[in-house]
Amino acid sequence: MEHKNQNKTGIVILAAGNSSRLGQPKQLLGYKDSTLLKNTIAEASLVPHAKIIVVTGANNQLIEEELDPSKIKISFNPDWESGMASSIVNGLQKLLTLYPDYENCIFAVCDQPYVSSLIFENLIQEHNKTGKGIVASAYSETLGTPVLFHKNYFAELLELKGQEGAKKIISKFSDDVVSVLFEKGNIDIDTEDDYNKLMSEF
Repeated sequence: MEHKNQNKTGIVILAAGNSSRLGQPKQLLGYKDSTLLKNTIAEASLVPHAKIIVVTGANNQLIEEELDPSKIKISFNPDWESGMASSIVNGLQKLLTLYPDYENCIFAVCDQPYVSSLIFENLIQEHNKTGKGIVASAYSETLGTPVLFHKNYFAELLELKGQEGAKKIISKFSDDVVSVLFEKGNIDIDTEDDYNKLMSEF
């Protein structure tokens, strides 16, 4: 029997946005001797057996130059301007093409600086423990990313359109949702003020 830890879980990191409120690609903002995006990838890389896909869009050439294709797969989303849904669909399709037997997909964003491998692992463990099909991160009285979906929800995810995101499915199937605490999950980087505040804490 396959060992329980050998979970077939993909981690899709959504990094396609154009950071319009920030005025520069947030994916490349310096953080912890690295960048926000590379920090998220580094944490995801610590999760045993996980396969990582980074969805790029705006500034994709600049961003892709920074990434190590031996550790991750890059999926360019030409429709990134149409909204978050297209990047979720793009990343999941790439995962299913490369790893068709994968059972879970975790979606993460690149601008939660406090994301950690522990949070990813907690999502997987909670799914194993409870058998729930959706495991979301809980912070600031909301449920959000990173969020794990079991393959039962892949068809629903692939139907998302425009500005819709994972929250739509979390709400729709709330009976099958469990959450894990992500203490600083509410901190994300949308503006220069957000970034300056983050830097002042180090």
